Amino acid sequence: MNNTDPIRQQSLLQRMFKLHKHGTTVQTEIIAGLTTFFTMVYIVFVNSQILSMAGMDIKAVFVTTCLVAALGSIMMGIVANLPVAVAPVMGLNAFFAFVGAMGAIPGKWRWEQFSGEQLVYFF
Repeated sequence: MNNTDPIRQQSLLQRMFKLHKHGTTVQTEIIAGLTTFFTMVYIVFVNSQILSMAGMDIKAVFVTTCLVAALGSIMMGIVANLPVAVAPVMGLNAFFAFVGAMGAIPGKWRWEQFSGEQLVYFF
């Protein structure tokens, strides 16, 4: 066995994500990941506040936002092999909370009613 085999000398991350092929290093990707994380972390808090104004439980929205962002981002990295972070769409959440559930639509619907109406419209 040849110990100078370049493939054997690469780390698991380098082999799994083909970092050399993409012209990057493990250190660069870790720094980019941390930067993206700290840039996106505000969504967890802002999203919870927005949707709580529509009557949703702030703790449940907080945990759900964390889980969706984590799972979506992990899947993009592992399954699609793309360096893309995924998080809930703030604009749609604001529309849902302020226009739909808080009464900009005549009749002041609860968030459950507005969600159901959107599903009926979609299907």
